[in-house]
Amino acid sequence: MTTIIRHLPLNKYALALHTTTPELGLAISNFADYPQSQVWNLGRDLSSHIHQYLIELIKPRTWADLEFIAVAKGPGGFTGTRIGVVTARTLAQQLKIPAFTVSTLAAVAWQEHTAHNYSNSAGKDKNTTSITNNRQYPVIAVEMPAQRGQVFGAIYQPNADNSGITALLIDKVFTPTAWQETLANWHTSYQLISATSQLAATVNSILDLAYLDWQQGKNPHWSEALPYYGQHPIDI
Repeated sequence: MTTIIRHLPLNKYALALHTTTPELGLAISNFADYPQSQVWNLGRDLSSHIHQYLIELIKPRTWADLEFIAVAKGPGGFTGTRIGVVTARTLAQQLKIPAFTVSTLAAVAWQEHTAHNYSNSAGKDKNTTSITNNRQYPVIAVEMPAQRGQVFGAIYQPNADNSGITALLIDKVFTPTAWQETLANWHTSYQLISATSQLAATVNSILDLAYLDWQQGKNPHWSEALPYYGQHPIDI
């Protein structure tokens, strides 16, 4: 059982960034009020506008009001992912606050988990959810297109005490055939989610998952915030 050891003061906030696609997702919250979040489709202009949108989101708060920062670490586009992680690292270093990195696929799984009430549902096959007698949450498989016809895949399960999410199969690049074989041979029921669009909208899930880790006493140093590309940007 996870022990919650701390709560964010009302005058402190957490900031999350999602830049793994051409969209920019930003969210800020003190976890007492509803989070303030927004998504912009910036395309190639992401690097030119991210700092201005950050400044606008922070107002009327100040940078000193931030307790920690969170960022989507990938998988996703190489340039966008790098911009987000570098921005988070820089802010965390300057503000001397923790920097959490969260998998793009884990954020999709968590959004699916929080968007549905699974507590009274039961699955019947591998394409539905399942609840066991000890009230485990359903297993969620997430797939996302990768470069050169490959697939990013991972399998997650929200923790039984709702304290976060556990990777049963960590993020990995598969051929389509290998991914289908992995799913076909998976040993439990699962729900399959295809992450193909609007991924920046999961920035609130990035924020939530980081907060759950922060509550449990984790304080990752900014230098530990590293991107996960999964693939080289070009063939080698």
